[in-house]
Amino acid sequence: MFDPVLLRNIGDPDSRLLSTYEAGGGYRALAKVLHEHSPDEVIDLVKASNLRGRGGAGFPTGMKWSFVPKRNDKPKYLCCNADEGEPGTFKDRIIMERDPHQLIEGLAISAYAIGAETAYVYVRGEYVMAIRHLEHAIAEAHEKGYLGRKVLSSDFNFAIHIHCGAGAYICGEETAMLESLEGKRAQPRLKPPFPAVAGLYASPTVINNVETLVCVPHIIMRGPDWFRDIGPDKSPGPKLYCLSGQVRKPGLYELPMGIPLRELVEDYAGGALPGRKIKAVIPGGVSAPLIPERGLDVGMDFDSLAAVGSMLGSAGVIVIDDSTCMVKVATRIIEFFHHESCGKCTPCREGLDWAVKVLHRVEAGQGAPDDLDQLKALCKGIFGNTFCALGDGAAMGLRAALQHFEPEFVAHIEERRCPFH
Repeated sequence: MFDPVLLRNIGDPDSRLLSTYEAGGGYRALAKVLHEHSPDEVIDLVKASNLRGRGGAGFPTGMKWSFVPKRNDKPKYLCCNADEGEPGTFKDRIIMERDPHQLIEGLAISAYAIGAETAYVYVRGEYVMAIRHLEHAIAEAHEKGYLGRKVLSSDFNFAIHIHCGAGAYICGEETAMLESLEGKRAQPRLKPPFPAVAGLYASPTVINNVETLVCVPHIIMRGPDWFRDIGPDKSPGPKLYCLSGQVRKPGLYELPMGIPLRELVEDYAGGALPGRKIKAVIPGGVSAPLIPERGLDVGMDFDSLAAVGSMLGSAGVIVIDDSTCMVKVATRIIEFFHHESCGKCTPCREGLDWAVKVLHRVEAGQGAPDDLDQLKALCKGIFGNTFCALGDGAAMGLRAALQHFEPEFVAHIEERRCPFH
């Protein structure tokens, strides 16, 4: 049985309060860092832990921090991506609602490490309770000296600002989020330059996900060796998995990185609903290609999922049972991406528009014999040709549905109806 680390406080009815967080050892990591470690030593500790970003890309966190220029006249910024627009994902919301001080401590330590005095938390606007609890926690932290001028009697000054998004999925892309923070239309930037060199207000900026940041205080207190001992060598640490869909026990589970997907779905989440069988699972939010039931023995970590043609993404695990039409699933996914595309680049804007039209035709029983070839050609034209990963995620999701469940698409075209109705 795995003892929760990141979710250890959420069962307490007063988990969001500073008194509860302090009683469990909260802010000791911040005090330890400010009085015992230099910024470079903190970066080295995080590098040694091999913490990889939990927002989807899986880039090594310590390495990302080290890209920030040491000598630069411009201010440095830390941005927390708490937009969490990926369907099937709710882990960051739970942390912000029930244990916001854990995020604040992670932000403070990370800012100290990169030399930033200002952090912005970009929160999904629909997360009203999370925003209110985070605002209250920031006020509590200021009052006790964990934020503000000369934090804990050190030379470190630190302020956190909350920015509420307007429900745009594209703001999960880090440079689109920066554009939104600056008051502009949220569209991805051409890279390079990368945010570590020219990010927010053209200044050095680090962008981390909520779950990534809350791992940092535990690495400081327990050491990088403890972190590396959990899960596989290349993707270690505790991981938050969001289980939803047609499964008996949906919810948020904290387990070691690399747990087999089958064990996660069948043992922890209870398996398929009564009288049903699992047909497929989306392992990392709808931008991650689905995996058919026969492939569920794969480990839930970055490298194992990449090896089978999918990805961990946000670990938003969506279970699909045998009552579900995969043409309908693919259509809803592409509808979502088409709606959320910022329209900046032609392959995404036009390709997804055409994909939606073809899928609507197929789903309605009006498909043409060459529609599957058309969909495959659209995936090829979109993938790898867009400014950001939105188009790639859409293309990979549709391509996986066609690869594993092509007979269902063929049946819609040949029978001119949905076999599941």
